[in-house]
Amino acid sequence: MLGGRRVEQVNPTRMELIKKNAQIRLAEQGRDLLKEKMDALIHELFQLMDTVSDSRNDLGILSESAQRSLLAAKAVDDPVALSSASFAAKRFISLDIKGKNIMGVPVPVIEKQSVSRTICERGYSIIGVSGRIDEVAEKFERELDLIISLAETETALRRLGGEIQMTRRRVNALDQVMIPELQKQAKYIRITIEEREREDLFRLKKVKKILDRKKRAKREETAPVPQPAPGNAAIKTA
Repeated sequence: MLGGRRVEQVNPTRMELIKKNAQIRLAEQGRDLLKEKMDALIHELFQLMDTVSDSRNDLGILSESAQRSLLAAKAVDDPVALSSASFAAKRFISLDIKGKNIMGVPVPVIEKQSVSRTICERGYSIIGVSGRIDEVAEKFERELDLIISLAETETALRRLGGEIQMTRRRVNALDQVMIPELQKQAKYIRITIEEREREDLFRLKKVKKILDRKKRAKREETAPVPQPAPGNAAIKTA
């Protein structure tokens, strides 16, 4: 019912029909461009999904290994030495977050140096710490490196997924609402113009018949009446 009202409000003229056809072409071009963008985004999404899947698997394996090494160090080494080493190795990590565009979608790029350090850079005494504690520190540093990389990739993955959903909604709006509505309006205008042309043609034919009838009647009124020949009249008198 609402669509019918919108159609009735359209001005059924040739200029309006040209305008509606141009709007349909523009909407179809926009829809095709959005579909191409969505296909490209989906391609990028699948590539990132493979990277995220591999990184998550590596993170799970590395996390389990780090936890096992930590439990072994707690069971064998002196708790005081383990706590001292952890406090000595503690530090702040600064990250420089920039951005890049993937098909118009801003995604973060984390620029950082590797968290992993050598034994001498960790801040604790080499003599007072066992190799097990060094192994724990090394594995947790590698795990932190992987977490930071995974955070960048997963953020890009979420943003691409959100953009794909938004683009799909726009394509559906054009495909299922806007373009059919414009086509319906153009059809209404075209049918109205054709009906109007048929009515005009019928009226013109009717007017032409009336004019032809009047001309014929006028010719008959002004035509001279034929007179009988003189010889024939004399013979008739005799």
